[in-house]
Amino acid sequence: MSRDFIGALLQLNAEKGVPREQLVKTVEEAIQAAYRRVAPGNENVYVEIDPETGRIRVFRAMVAVEDVEDPLTEFTLDEARRLKPDANPGDIVETEELDAASFGRIHAQTAKQLVLQRLREAEREVVFGQFAQREAEIITGTVNRVEPRGIILDMGKGVEAVLATTEQSPTESYRIGQHVKAYVLEVRRTTKGPQVYVSRTHKGFLRRLFELEVPEIHNGTVEIKAIAREAGSRSKVAVASRQEGLDPVGATVGQRGGRVQAVVAELNGEKIDVIPWAEDPAQFVANALSPAQVVAVSIDEAARIATVTVPERMLSLAIGREGQNARLAAKLTGWRIDIRSDQPRPDDEKPAAAHAHAPAAAATQRPADPDDATPDAGPVPAGDTAAAALDAPGGSSTDPAPTAEVPASVGAGDGEPQAEPARPRRRRTSVNGEVTP
Repeated sequence: MSRDFIGALLQLNAEKGVPREQLVKTVEEAIQAAYRRVAPGNENVYVEIDPETGRIRVFRAMVAVEDVEDPLTEFTLDEARRLKPDANPGDIVETEELDAASFGRIHAQTAKQLVLQRLREAEREVVFGQFAQREAEIITGTVNRVEPRGIILDMGKGVEAVLATTEQSPTESYRIGQHVKAYVLEVRRTTKGPQVYVSRTHKGFLRRLFELEVPEIHNGTVEIKAIAREAGSRSKVAVASRQEGLDPVGATVGQRGGRVQAVVAELNGEKIDVIPWAEDPAQFVANALSPAQVVAVSIDEAARIATVTVPERMLSLAIGREGQNARLAAKLTGWRIDIRSDQPRPDDEKPAAAHAHAPAAAATQRPADPDDATPDAGPVPAGDTAAAALDAPGGSSTDPAPTAEVPASVGAGDGEPQAEPARPRRRRTSVNGEVTP
């Protein structure tokens, strides 16, 4: 019987992964609880099992105390020292050994149920401990099913992980049976065992992927200082070297980009910018706006604002599509970034342009050609002026006024506007009936 008992313990140890000592303690507590439940007055019954031989020993014992509160389980220190001379307060002193043969059929059925229950609890506790130690790490699971709350991953040993919809990349799709890597966010105790919550959008997932692919990051030679991520679209990673002469960006990217491409493939094509970290905030902000070139950076320490000046041709690149590049740079550095062009704004040139066109507009109100009016004819009515515009080459009905056909420029000598020579026009009739060329 003892040999069978030891064999069963070893089998449970192999199948459930529960340590042998914990299995023995679980069986002891189950048999002890069965004794106490079946017969009254057995509150002071204890059970011991020898893990080497499998021998079960049942005995009664009392707790040595100075002041007795429960006479069924406690007795005075003097009474305890009669049985055990070196007894101290709180010691359990054996008073009587019971015959194991008194353990009947009812005791056995009760003990069996309790043993199975305690074994399940012990197994859950062991599995919970295994996954609780893996928080903030990457685990691999198999897609088991799809529920409204998210994707359910089978992690083995009867444990399931929940990949919530909010923790999934918008560019990824999953199929039943697919192996998926995920970042462990939290492990919770439930009545059905541990419940694991994982993510593929957390920036810690990107950090762990780089640790897997880049040995320098894994051993601490290269340190990831900061990460800014928009899952499925783009990420920025700031790295620094702890070893003199080692290029942190080159070590992270790898030869021909092999290391970073492995991470990109796992993230389903998400773009990753690897930049060097700098202690100087201005230099760090300039690096964070990569691939755009930066002319100057002005730092406002009080307001935590970095004003960045970039070339005009780099302005759209520095801002990025829908402001993504500037937004990720702000998350990465922790600074509010104001991006400006090195060229003056068009609004600053409008007042000067208005002053330059004012004399030109006055010049267009003067006759463009002395032949347009006869000396004795007087001014030409507005109706004939509009007709002249229609007859002029290039004119159209949408032109606002004939002056549009006569551009003006400001003279360099006297400052008065001078009209350019008018184009040849067709013969027309003036107000006095004379035909003018």
